[in-house]
Amino acid sequence: MTTYWCEHAWLPGGVAEAVRIEVGGAGITSVTAGAERTGTVLDGLTLPGFANAHSHAFHRALRGRTHHERGTFWTWRERMYSLAARLDPDSYYRLARGVYAEMVLAGYTSVGEFHYLHHAPGGTAYADPNEMGAALIRAAGDAGIRITLLDTCYLAGGIGKDLDEVQHRFSDGTARGWADRIAALGESELARVGGAVHSVRAVPAEQLADVAVREDRPLHVHLSEQRAENEQCLAAYGLSPTELLSDNGLLTPRLTAVHATHLTGHDISLLGYEGCTACFCPTTERDLGDGIGPARTLSDSGVRLSLGSDSNAVVDGFEEARALEMNDRLASETRGRFTAKELLAAATAHASIGWPEVGRIEAGAAADLVAIGLGSVRTAGIEPDGALLAASAPDVRHVVVAGREIVRDGIHQGIERPETVLAKEIEGLWRY
Repeated sequence: MTTYWCEHAWLPGGVAEAVRIEVGGAGITSVTAGAERTGTVLDGLTLPGFANAHSHAFHRALRGRTHHERGTFWTWRERMYSLAARLDPDSYYRLARGVYAEMVLAGYTSVGEFHYLHHAPGGTAYADPNEMGAALIRAAGDAGIRITLLDTCYLAGGIGKDLDEVQHRFSDGTARGWADRIAALGESELARVGGAVHSVRAVPAEQLADVAVREDRPLHVHLSEQRAENEQCLAAYGLSPTELLSDNGLLTPRLTAVHATHLTGHDISLLGYEGCTACFCPTTERDLGDGIGPARTLSDSGVRLSLGSDSNAVVDGFEEARALEMNDRLASETRGRFTAKELLAAATAHASIGWPEVGRIEAGAAADLVAIGLGSVRTAGIEPDGALLAASAPDVRHVVVAGREIVRDGIHQGIERPETVLAKEIEGLWRY
């Protein structure tokens, strides 16, 4: 049993003072507000751990390297494919280990890894067909973060297009081949497995229904990220991407639509009616110039919201939550689009990646805690429940995942100097 005493803690009913949290094993056993100071003291504000519902770990090696020629989407894509061709299981593990450590330091306690880099160059399977996925799971374990490996089905180079040279690494040939491969993936205390359709561009319509995982596991899809995707889908099938997924039975409460940027009113109604989730990735969406999605409208239509770091151009859960609000202000030209409680719910939507027990500070929930300082130049003088609009990743002081202390006083306890790990690996990947 471990006891934490929190100066402030964000409980389901709001921010409370002098909160004692009792932790037994991996879970919270009791929570008491107005308690006597005892146990391990967490100054500042203690929050539930953040959920990074959409990540491509290897994209972290692109940060600060895609701005040439004014940084178009196509220059970014060219660099991404070049990077994808360079990775093997060992370098993938080393890079992901540093990326996941950066995430924990930023207050994330779970990550949904949208994983499509499956095979060796040319599409040849490794001796273990899941070796690349296993490298990610091992990296997450070393970094102390929960991972849901969202193993991704990727079969085509576009609607009606063959795979290009690099994309052969992503493909299992058919949806059935993909399903057979991921059936061998195992789970553990901090690792779970889900599935994903890369997009309606990358999985032909006649194979969408075969992208199936167990009904208790999450299923994700890149959806209407760019207008061109919608135009191509409409031209090929006479349907929007959302309508195509609906016709093939993929819209269910376990589906998360990533980006959901360019939706029609009918699309929004379908997602809301089926109880789907939308995952916004604001820092990547603005980095790629994708546009601003209809977050408030989706939420009002019954769609749950989650947040992700996607390309990891920025790894900061506070920035993603703040951008959800600020982007909607820009699009609507009005303030106050989301309450603080709604922003926290999106930032801690672990259920969207298969961890429904995580994301709340209450008895019976998983013991995932993040303590931030309230005395930095960013947070000095704020009201505690304004932290999502003021704090940043450097304000994270302590992180507990499944009852284990992973970050103490801003220092990762399992990986020494993650910034050095990242620098060494990224420089090595681009050296040749």
